[in-house]
Amino acid sequence: MITKISNPIFDTITIIGAGLIGSSIARASEASGVAKTIRIYDTNEAVRACAAQIGLGDVSDTIEAACTGADLVVLCTPVGVLGAAAQAAAPFLKEGAILTDVGSVKESALNDMVAVSPAHVHVIAGHPIAGTEHSGPDAGFAKLFSGRWCILTPLEDQSDSYQVSVQKLSRFWEAFGSTVEIMSAKRHDLVLAITSHLPHLIAYNICATAEDMEQVTEGEVVKFSAGGFRDFTRIAASDPTMWRDVFLNNKEAVLETLGRFTEDLAALQRAIRWSDGDQLFDLFTRARSIRKSVIDAGQDTAAPNFGRRSDEDDTPAE
Repeated sequence: MITKISNPIFDTITIIGAGLIGSSIARASEASGVAKTIRIYDTNEAVRACAAQIGLGDVSDTIEAACTGADLVVLCTPVGVLGAAAQAAAPFLKEGAILTDVGSVKESALNDMVAVSPAHVHVIAGHPIAGTEHSGPDAGFAKLFSGRWCILTPLEDQSDSYQVSVQKLSRFWEAFGSTVEIMSAKRHDLVLAITSHLPHLIAYNICATAEDMEQVTEGEVVKFSAGGFRDFTRIAASDPTMWRDVFLNNKEAVLETLGRFTEDLAALQRAIRWSDGDQLFDLFTRARSIRKSVIDAGQDTAAPNFGRRSDEDDTPAE
């Protein structure tokens, strides 16, 4: 639940990139009162025009105007251009400003931001684990982060000023209804490789396989889509640019996880070939227990429609 706070955490926040996440941060910031002023900047002129039209915040025509004097700058760009965005913003960041991001890969993001940021800026990488398959300024909504996790991967800087910045950024996300977790960037990338990146890779691949089969089945793959395939197509509807960058920037963790998955898939293939019902039953039972754990942890609902409420549309992105 979004918390309406009496005293803003920041005077001015700047959001670079007005897509789904950026626009949702703007909406949540307005609803919670975490900042007195909300600035928006996007390199795409059409996106800026749309953001201005729907009232996301004070839309700036230049990154200099957007970042000058800002207390918090949030980079909401694809991982592949995060370094370039940080470099463009860096000359205009004031002393003590917080520079953060929202990407699904944290080790490369942290390295990219630190490499171009002045020493007087507090770099704190972040990842709100929330999203939908929709994109654009008008796709955002204030409650996107409510009831979700937000992982922060700060530097190993124990100075008082830096730790105060970590606390302020944590309060920022908590005001949106998120639960904040602190962990190392390396561990984040390994955890997300199995919980998010690999499932997306599998979904994209299954949909590509189905598209190839369409040549044979004359539309039957789509016509008779069962719930499982429907959900795969939903995940695979996510932004291709974003996910291309995720896999290129988290390749070590993804390849490690993919290797383990491939071994397990080969074992499953053997069990089917040799009609080993006991192994299949044991595996399916273990997998079902994971699903129950997800529900028990409040990460989904056991309601019909394969665990999704009809009013929800929140495939976890990055």
